[in-house]
Amino acid sequence: MPDTTPSTHPIPAQQACLKAVLRMAGLRATRQRVALGELLFTGMHQHFNADELHQKAIAANANLSLATVYNTLHQFRQAGLLREVAVESASSYFDTDTSGHHHFFVEDDKQVLDIPPGSVSFDGIPEPPEGMEVTHIDVIVRVRKVSAGRPAAI
Repeated sequence: MPDTTPSTHPIPAQQACLKAVLRMAGLRATRQRVALGELLFTGMHQHFNADELHQKAIAANANLSLATVYNTLHQFRQAGLLREVAVESASSYFDTDTSGHHHFFVEDDKQVLDIPPGSVSFDGIPEPPEGMEVTHIDVIVRVRKVSAGRPAAI
């Protein structure tokens, strides 16, 4: 009977593809970048902060410091491989889906969720200052679990 247990080691073709993506983004395929890239880009779309990714790296036996995780996340963001979602001043979250979309922030769980496409609309946006252009609009809708007896916030 074949073993159907998921492997903790990357499939060589996936690793080669990941290295190519890093090179196309202008990044060297270092051991650290490849290790984090495997955690980020070879599965489902995800939202996370640096601490969460560091814990995943530890669980995957990737010997990386938290500082390396932070540095790599910012390098991936600058290269366009991740999108930063600023929901709190003390902590940024990152999104592997770099397309233009908006987010819910679940305050109780410190969790970022996608808002379904087409759910947010604008009547208009202000003209940017002279010599500037709008690059994107980020909408963060902060939500919390409904508690019996607590009045609605809005």
